[in-house]
Amino acid sequence: MTRIVLVDDHAIVREGFKRLIETEPGLDVIAECGDAEEALETILANAADLVVLDLSLPNGGGLPLLEHLLSLRPGLRVVVLSMHDTEPYISEALRRGAWGYVSKCAAADELIAALRAVLAGERYLSSDIARRQSTRDGDALARLTAREHEVFLLLARGLTPKQAAAELGIGQKTVYIHRASLMGKLGAGSELDLYRLARERGLVVA
Repeated sequence: MTRIVLVDDHAIVREGFKRLIETEPGLDVIAECGDAEEALETILANAADLVVLDLSLPNGGGLPLLEHLLSLRPGLRVVVLSMHDTEPYISEALRRGAWGYVSKCAAADELIAALRAVLAGERYLSSDIARRQSTRDGDALARLTAREHEVFLLLARGLTPKQAAAELGIGQKTVYIHRASLMGKLGAGSELDLYRLARERGLVVA
């Protein structure tokens, strides 16, 4: 049985999602929390397997709580469920370690799909978010120069700037210039973001 903690500052919202989740076999909501401080204590005390986390919380907020939880429990799976379904909330939550991000505007069954995917070791974005990101990322990739695209693929595959420079026969400083430009165009904050984007687009394999 997967032990789940719901964290949302609205009791009526928690109750609705609890009923939805507990209709699914193998999923058990063991606790509900209304603020960040209570959530931290409850999750650690009850050895939760998965947390469904809102970002708008009293006493600390969801993003700092997410980062703190994962520093203490690196194996914990967290799915963000939030009304904030735009950047920079999404990228920041993923950067801090969330496994999934579901908009509260999405259909209810998307939360169950997210929980199942995350428990299976997969990342999950609700369809409305994934659709917008796909469009945005496709447009952004089209804006890369040929050289930026080459640097993007090499960095996404795990090469260091020094290795990418050797591969392309250019200076390391030049790679850093291209790296800064392409990351700005793609809205990426790290090489991990580049890897995720390349993988989503089928440009690299896991």
